[in-house]
Amino acid sequence: MANVIALSVLVLVFVISTVRSVNMGALALVAAFVVGTLVFTVDTSEILDGFPASLFVILVGVTYLFALARNNGTVDWIIHAAVRAVRGRVALVPWAMFAVCAAVTAMGAVSPAAVAIIAPVAMGFATRYRIHPMLMGFMVVQGATAGSFSPIGIFGVITNDVMRQNGLPSSPALLFVSTFAAAAVVAAIAYVSFGGRALIARGASERVLVSAVGNASGGGDTITGSGSGDNSKGGGKSSGGTAPHEGALNLERRLTLLGLASLALGALVFDLDVGFTALTVAVLLTLIFPASARGAVDKISWGTVLLIGGIVTYVALLQNQNTVQWLGDSVAHVGIPLLAAFLICLIGAIVSAFASTTGILGALIPLAIPFLMTGQVNATGLVIALAISSSLVDCSPFSTNGALVVANAAPEERDVVFGLTMRWGMTIMVVTPILAWLLFVVPWSV
Repeated sequence: MANVIALSVLVLVFVISTVRSVNMGALALVAAFVVGTLVFTVDTSEILDGFPASLFVILVGVTYLFALARNNGTVDWIIHAAVRAVRGRVALVPWAMFAVCAAVTAMGAVSPAAVAIIAPVAMGFATRYRIHPMLMGFMVVQGATAGSFSPIGIFGVITNDVMRQNGLPSSPALLFVSTFAAAAVVAAIAYVSFGGRALIARGASERVLVSAVGNASGGGDTITGSGSGDNSKGGGKSSGGTAPHEGALNLERRLTLLGLASLALGALVFDLDVGFTALTVAVLLTLIFPASARGAVDKISWGTVLLIGGIVTYVALLQNQNTVQWLGDSVAHVGIPLLAAFLICLIGAIVSAFASTTGILGALIPLAIPFLMTGQVNATGLVIALAISSSLVDCSPFSTNGALVVANAAPEERDVVFGLTMRWGMTIMVVTPILAWLLFVVPWSV
């Protein structure tokens, strides 16, 4: 009975945090205290033993480093560089936005933070250059998903850390490549479905040159261009202050990019601790350039840190009290391991479409560990399938990323964008678990 109560409370945590404005992590910490003391009769010190200290350092380190990159204009420079790389071709701008979001989340940004930064710029491009808002919105969201499973991305860090701590085989590179490819395929489908071919037909005569991009706090953007419409309006006049956020790749931005590259190299090649390495790079940048570091600590994704800390603490309590083992044994006794694996992917997709993907990954993977350890299905394949199923649905308007796309659409297009994101999100919620299961679980487990 205690196991059933504990799991039911976990479900309630997801439900309540979805319908009410309560941080899921804070709710999970309260649930851990209540269930731990009243149901399992353990003291608070034993409950706190499950707090993920190493994951805390990783989340703080990578989001702190990303906050510095935002402050010193490195992120804005990356946006400029992406548009310049496609030489302003309108047909390639959506892919430039995809690449920017992927790069930003791959370097450690939380997915909603990346979308919040890029979506206003991207949706502004869509309105001005007659690009379907759904096309641009999907490119932004799927780009953010594509980069999130890098070895130093938030989703990748969570997934790989859980696998490593439980002694299960994992492949951070394969996880990253697989999820990146899945997001790119969805982006390509959206590109074809929402006018990409028409953009290509318009040719390279219509170009856009971004001379200034506003920062995340609401700066404007200056756009000059040629071709149809009123693209020539504004002729280089800035609509917002930009001096600190535009221009050449100065020393500070060069060192920031070098620091990010060093972090990736250290994690991939030398197996350095991601959290402490990220903190080291961030602290060095702060010491060298203290002016641009002001306020960076406040921009650490504390909400995400609390969310993951709370969820993992609660799941650790369930692990310590053998509830997770009990659940894993129950799943294993379904009798059809492949069916059980499919149900795990489907649950991940459905819940993530309405709740936090970060929270789902932090909860479902540990809950599936006992089932994975039975060896009835390939652990790496199932985790990749679960990662894809839980993340591609972030385009749903009920998730943070999808909601940001709807909010940044032009007012007259907002209802249409909401309806389309809901239909596409629900379709992806059903189709993705099936395809991920067929591609990564079935062939690797038979």
